[in-house]
Amino acid sequence: MIEALFLNISRHISSSPADIKQFCDLFSFQQIHKKEFLLRKGEVCKFEAFVTKGLFKVYHIDAKGTEQILYFGMEDWWITDIDSFMNQEPSRLFIEAIEDSEIWLISKKDKDFAYEHYPIVEKLFRIMTQKTHTALQRRVIDNMSKTAEQRYWEFMEKYPSLGQRLTNIQIAAYLGISHEFLSKIRRKAARPRPNS
Repeated sequence: MIEALFLNISRHISSSPADIKQFCDLFSFQQIHKKEFLLRKGEVCKFEAFVTKGLFKVYHIDAKGTEQILYFGMEDWWITDIDSFMNQEPSRLFIEAIEDSEIWLISKKDKDFAYEHYPIVEKLFRIMTQKTHTALQRRVIDNMSKTAEQRYWEFMEKYPSLGQRLTNIQIAAYLGISHEFLSKIRRKAARPRPNS
């Protein structure tokens, strides 16, 4: 629903409802089926998308053919390949629906138009970019300083509903560990603790 997009923007910036609605009017609605791709490696990303229903994974495949998930996009989250979108160069990423989903898309042409005509848009995306950069920096530091087990439990604590919607293979691909190693972590947690 467009209302969800309106509310998301309203949480990031203070502006008149009319200005926010004008910006929202530049988005188009799309339904995406499970396992359908929004973007494939080699394509130029022509959109930024706001998810109102469903779940996506944004990933690349390394030289060994292993899927490495950068992030997930669920309800009230934004998804794109920012490098490909901003520079209009072929993407190195895939964006695939994990569930039947609904999104609101804005094209680069319409976003550039919004930057020129609606001052709120530049502020909105500056704030969103800062938040994304902060989250990415924290993730890099966590990957360098925390064990896979610590990262797994922090992920499950931070995103409990998301953890229930993903397979172990998907979670492992996000954490950068093997499915077998994740299974060991989960088995260890399921073991009864000895009485003290």
